[in-house]
Amino acid sequence: MILTCPQCATRYQTDAALFGAEGRKVRCVKCGNIWHQQAELVAPVEPESVPLPDPEPVPPPPRRAAYAPAAYSASESDAEEDAPQPSARAQRQPPIDWGGRAGVAAGWIGLAVLVLVIGWSGMRFRQEIATLWPQSASLYAALGKPVNTTGLAIGHVSYRNETQDGQPVLAITGQLTNITTHEILVPPIRVTLTDNDKRVLYNWSFSANIASLKSGQTVKFVTRLSSPPSGARHLQVRLAGITK
Repeated sequence: MILTCPQCATRYQTDAALFGAEGRKVRCVKCGNIWHQQAELVAPVEPESVPLPDPEPVPPPPRRAAYAPAAYSASESDAEEDAPQPSARAQRQPPIDWGGRAGVAAGWIGLAVLVLVIGWSGMRFRQEIATLWPQSASLYAALGKPVNTTGLAIGHVSYRNETQDGQPVLAITGQLTNITTHEILVPPIRVTLTDNDKRVLYNWSFSANIASLKSGQTVKFVTRLSSPPSGARHLQVRLAGITK
C-alpha cells in the first residue's frame, strides 16, 4: 500500500493489513502532518528509498539519554584512606599494670633505703673504714669529716718544765686510745719541738710501754727530755711514721 502525504507529497509504502475498513490516522515523518488514511487496495509498486512512516498516531516524546558514570574500583589504599578513623577517645587503652608499677616503685624505694643505709654506715663507721682502707681518708676529709687512719687517737697532751740534778727537763704526758672496733698494734710515739717560725729544733721517739690496744682501750704515756732547746716554743706529738 502506498501512502502520500497530502501536505508535502511524500510517499510511503506500508502494509495494508495495518489499516482496517475505517482506516486510521497516520503522521508524515518528514513534515509532521497528520491525516486520516482510508484503507484501499493498491497495486504493488517498487518501494522508494524513504523512511517508513510511524504507524503510531502520535509518537512518544523523545527521551533524554541517561549516562551512567564509569565504574570505579577503589584500591585497598584508597579504602584505608577513606575509612573513618577512630578518635583518640574511641581507641581502647591498654589496661594499667598496677602490679608492675608497684614492683618498680618498691624497687626504687628499696634502692633508696639501701643507699641511705650505706651512707649512714659509711659515716657511722668511718673511723673503722679509714683504718682498714686509708685511701678513704681523703674522701671523708672532702666531706668535712676527717678521720684518723691509724685508729689511735692522741689526747690530753700537756707538758711541764722540771729540774733534775740541776738540769732543766721537759716532761710531756698524754693518752693514747684505740678508737676502732678491733685490736691495734701500738707504734712508737714521736715528739717534735719547733721555734716561732715552725722550724724543727729537735725531735725524738719513745714507746708507750704497751704492745697493742684493744677496742676502746686507753693508755697514758710520759716522756722527758733533758736540756731542751732554749728556742723551743711549740711541740707536736704524733705516731711515728705519721707526718700530719
